[in-house]
Amino acid sequence: MTDAPFWQTKSLEQMNQQEWEAICDGCGKCCLNSFIDSEHEEDEDFASTNFLREGETLIYTSLVCQYIDDNSCGCTRYSERQQLVPSCVKLTKDNLKDTFFMPQSCSYRRLHEGRGLASWHPLLNNGSKDKMHAAGISVKGRVTKDNTVDLEHEFENYVATWPTYDCD
Repeated sequence: MTDAPFWQTKSLEQMNQQEWEAICDGCGKCCLNSFIDSEHEEDEDFASTNFLREGETLIYTSLVCQYIDDNSCGCTRYSERQQLVPSCVKLTKDNLKDTFFMPQSCSYRRLHEGRGLASWHPLLNNGSKDKMHAAGISVKGRVTKDNTVDLEHEFENYVATWPTYDCD
C-alpha cells in the first residue's frame, strides 16, 4: 500500500514551499487581466474586499501579461514578476481567502474549497500539461498580450467567458 499524495494528506497551509509550487497547474489564467463590474456607483467609501459584493461580477478577458510564455503558459520572469508588474498577485498561504478572483479551475482554489485536484492536473498526469491543454483549461492559443493593445479603448473587445470553465 502506498502513501497518499501530499495534496490529499495536507492542507494548503501545511504544505512546504516545494509542495505549494507543485499545486500550481500552470494554466496561466492567473495572468489574465480581469476586473470587477459593479452596478454600484464608485464612491469615496469604496474599499477593497476579499469577496464579491452583491451587484458585483468578476469579468475575465483574454488579455494576458506580457511576460507569459505562449506555449508553456508559464511566466518568463517568474522570480521578478512582482517588481515588473506591481499588480501581479502572488497567491500565498496568507491570502488564500482571496481566491474568489481566481478562476474556478485554479488548483489552489479547488483545494481551498475542498474539491480536490482536477483529472487534467499535471500532478495526476506524470507532469504533463497535455490533458489540461486538451480540456481547454489553459490559456494556450487563446490570449493576446496586454502590451500589444490600447487598453483604454479596446479593453472591452477582449472580454471572455472561457476562463470560467472547469470540466470536473
